[in-house]
Amino acid sequence: MAPRTRIPGTERARLATSGAHATTLRRLTAQPGADIWKGNIFLAALLFALTIALAGLAAIILQAAIEGAPAFSIKLLTNGPSTVNPEEAGFRPALIGTLYLILGVILLVVPLGVAAAVYLEEYADGNRWWNRVVELNVQNLAGVPSIIYGILGLAFIVRGPLDLGFILAAGSLTLALLVLPTVILASREAIRAVPSSIREGSLALGATQWQTIRRQVLPAAIPGVVTGVILAVSRAIGETAPLLLVGAATFVTFNPSFLGDDGYSALPVLIFNYASRPQEEFRVLAAAGVVVMLVVLLAMNSFAIWLRNRYEQQW
Repeated sequence: MAPRTRIPGTERARLATSGAHATTLRRLTAQPGADIWKGNIFLAALLFALTIALAGLAAIILQAAIEGAPAFSIKLLTNGPSTVNPEEAGFRPALIGTLYLILGVILLVVPLGVAAAVYLEEYADGNRWWNRVVELNVQNLAGVPSIIYGILGLAFIVRGPLDLGFILAAGSLTLALLVLPTVILASREAIRAVPSSIREGSLALGATQWQTIRRQVLPAAIPGVVTGVILAVSRAIGETAPLLLVGAATFVTFNPSFLGDDGYSALPVLIFNYASRPQEEFRVLAAAGVVVMLVVLLAMNSFAIWLRNRYEQQW
């Protein structure tokens, strides 16, 4: 009879742990057949809905590209609008106005949104009634229709207390108010997702709370913050109703300035103007303008995604 091989205690413990882990995992993953079918049906429904949404989006973009193809030329970007000669009409003033508007929105919502998120997530006491009121209003404002923000901008920014007049800066302020709740909510989720061990380790090494937030929490939350900014910019660049109320003209032939009171325009406003005209040539211009606006949006979002991925690799 061969002698039994003695297994060391550490090896025996490892084998026991592996066996217990395999048994637990097998029991947790074992599901009744009905649950498996329900899960598969739900997954198929989700994929079907996603396919329909993507197919519809692709169809709209393809239709705009095909319909606007005759108008694609360098004149589309360098020429101003025209009401009598669609062959020479372009989107230059509206394109410049849109870039100014979005730049102003980014400069406003990033510091304000991140600061509000840091306060609500790191400093605010949830037991205080005013902090609960702020949180409730931020969540509710994210679902307010854009036309309400246009009325608010007209009453308090263009006129009223600020009295800026119908200038491009008033449009940026109005759009910033529109998308600010989105940035705050996304930034809060990004800050909340930072592991608490990072904060505890920094505080244990003697850093203050602000030093911990500035040097540890915010750098780790940048990818989520940038995602919120992408969503905000994507919504702001396509808004038309608020801009019409705060002075965005449908026909501007000169390059606008940020603080100039001569008027300004934006791509959605000029596209709407071209699309509402009876001549077929202007409808072709409107379709081409949709493609131009999508290219501008994709270019800005691509840069933001590259920036987000860069910080994700660092963390």
